[in-house]
Amino acid sequence: MIIGEQMNLHVYGSVNEILSVIEPLRKSGKTLITTNGCFDLLHAGHIKYLSEAAQLGDMLVVGINADETVRKLKGEGRPVQNETDRALIVGSLKMVFGTFIFHEDDPRAFLSVLKPDIHVKGGDYTKDILERETVEQYGGKVEILSFVQGRSTTSIVSKIRTE
Repeated sequence: MIIGEQMNLHVYGSVNEILSVIEPLRKSGKTLITTNGCFDLLHAGHIKYLSEAAQLGDMLVVGINADETVRKLKGEGRPVQNETDRALIVGSLKMVFGTFIFHEDDPRAFLSVLKPDIHVKGGDYTKDILERETVEQYGGKVEILSFVQGRSTTSIVSKIRTE
């Protein structure tokens, strides 16, 4: 079931649901770009990053970390917004073809299913990311995009809590 269906958003219930939508498009020659993240509080850095990612191909698909994974990565008090809300917000962006929530600790499982042409990460990462081997084993490539200094959800949350 598509979570955002009633609102005409492209939010899918699982990686397999979005796969069924993108498979025919890929067979027609469309390129798939993937990324993943918490996207807890959407900010200018996210918008720049997702815009750059979308320009690399035809379909940008975003894996949204489930709430329990965000807590492991970011600590107690996070996420600020629940996984469904985060997926709906990111899925409503013009440059995003679709989103889904993933529950694994890292994106390798969904990357093995989607097999993107390009998997992107922000400039706070290096090309030696955990996903690299999975993406490259089927001919995909990893791209590291720019990073907007001073723009992070962690800094926004910290500022809110101190003011």
